Order: sequence, then C-alpha cells, then structure tokens
Amino acid sequence: MYQLLLILGVVLLPEVDALQCYQCSSDDDDSCLTTECNSGSHCAAVRMTSYRGFFFFFLIVIFFLSKKKKNSEQFLCLQGSFNYGYGRIVYNYKCCSTNLCNDQPASEASLSPNSKKCFTCDAMGQNCDATLNCLGDEDRCFSTTVINVDGMTVREMGCASHEICETFFTPGQGGPGVDYECCQGDFCNSASSTSAGLLLSVVPLISLILFS
Repeated sequence: MYQLLLILGVVLLPEVDALQCYQCSSDDDDSCLTTECNSGSHCAAVRMTSYRGFFFFFLIVIFFLSKKKKNSEQFLCLQGSFNYGYGRIVYNYKCCSTNLCNDQPASEASLSPNSKKCFTCDAMGQNCDATLNCLGDEDRCFSTTVINVDGMTVREMGCASHEICETFFTPGQGGPGVDYECCQGDFCNSASSTSAGLLLSVVPLISLILFS
C-alpha cells in the first residue's frame, strides 16, 4: 500500500477573505507551518491512498495537480475511490474555511464491502469475467478500453464512486483509442451491456494526462 497524507491549504474555492491554514507534507505537527492563503482559498486536509497499484496512484496524483489548475471548485473537496480489482485508489479531501481549521488529517478510507458487484479484469486486461465486490461508497461500475503503445487493446473494469464518474471526467473529450464509461446496476459493465444500461461517458485518467 502506498499512501500520501497531506495537510495543506491552497484549495481554490469561492471565498472573500484570506485565511490562515496549516501547510505540511505529513501529519507530524512539528513539520507544519502556518501560511496565509490567497483570497478565494479554503484550507484542506488531504489523504490519498493506493493499494498495490502504484502506477495508477502516480497517474492520479498527476491528474490531481493538473485538474486543480483548471477547475478546482468542481474538482476538490470530494471523497471517492477507484477500484480495479488488483488495485484500488482512494482519496479524501476534507475542506474548511476558518483560520487553521485543517489541524486534523482526513479520515482513513473505508474497506467495508457494500452490496454492489461489478465485473473486473485480470492484470493483463484480457479476462474480464471475474466478480468484484465494491467497497465503501463505490456505487458505480466502470469499463475502459485503451489501445496501448503496442497497438493492443487493454481493458480495465471495476467499481468507482459516483463522484469520480460525475466530477473527474468530462464527457466527449477522450483521446484516440480510448473509451471510458460508468454505469449503474450490478454487473452493468460487462462487454455486452455497456451500450444498453444507464451509462455515464467519462474520460480516463491516462487520456486526461496525455491529451489535456
């Protein structure tokens, strides 16, 4: 498991007055400094956790940094996770708007299974008929198809939180060779049903990084 825990304070959301926030890179009180944030900022405590899939964790961190510059009000202060079976990324942004309010770290992610079930693929993206029990607030299934550098079609399937599907991904802006969908309903992300269910078209992390 790889984990990045931050308590920081430059989260651009509509506010009038500047405020004081703690800024540090861990939950060690001795490493935290007090900083005055720009007008229109919120304080934030951030926790991002990756289980097994470090490569995807790296991509999502880059995505966070890029997305923050583009549309932070829609993007920040959310909670959710992205579960592809052999790995899972969970993040929690805890935002607040009073002086030094980010003095506690964001909470740990829930690992409790819920009743949602989705299809998932193996690590090679070839066999995608395994059942994945979704965890925490993961209430959507996702399915993505990407053509890799070798020209092979790679598929990822699993569970995701609705806030990831509705906030992080903009419909109709995928890159070449990329298809990404979220849907509602158990096992709605099967190869035969992704065009028939209630689908929310979204853009994958890799596409946003490579083509934004």
